[in-house]
Amino acid sequence: MYSTIYPSVKVEDIKTFLKHSLQFNLDYAAMLIECVPEESRATIPGPGLENHAAFTIGHLCTAYSLMSKYLGEKYCYDESWDALFRRKGPGDPRIPSQDNSEFPTLKSLLSEFESKTAELKLHISELEDSRFNETVQWRFSGRFPTLSGLLIFMCITHTAMHLGQLSAWRRSIGLDSALGKMS
Repeated sequence: MYSTIYPSVKVEDIKTFLKHSLQFNLDYAAMLIECVPEESRATIPGPGLENHAAFTIGHLCTAYSLMSKYLGEKYCYDESWDALFRRKGPGDPRIPSQDNSEFPTLKSLLSEFESKTAELKLHISELEDSRFNETVQWRFSGRFPTLSGLLIFMCITHTAMHLGQLSAWRRSIGLDSALGKMS
């Protein structure tokens, strides 16, 4: 699919762009939670801000592990981790808990996110070029029917949506802009 829509784009260029985007997202996530007090990590300051810092970073970890599964690796989280962090998107009625004791520390969540990002970057590097055109069945198959579309959506769009939520959440608890500190 990618080759028919963008015939001049090489798979290696897509891989490079994905890996750079994943690294940027990790760096941005680190900046977003850098000054968040641990006691505030599961705070829900108001409607529309339910995806607090602890949930968001943990959710991205499960999303990256799920992406690795689509690439042929093992999904590595148990049911308790899934119960905390894995949601099915809009329409899923569950709201993250506000109980700090249910969540790992932000430092440990960021460490896990670093690990999942590194794993996903490695899996993308090792992915055979021919797999980019594979058809995949998932929620947005009608819009992104191939593995390349799934990767682009999950590694860039999905992550950016959640980091945008985290940025709004951060500002709502009185912290300044994190993006302004990045170069």
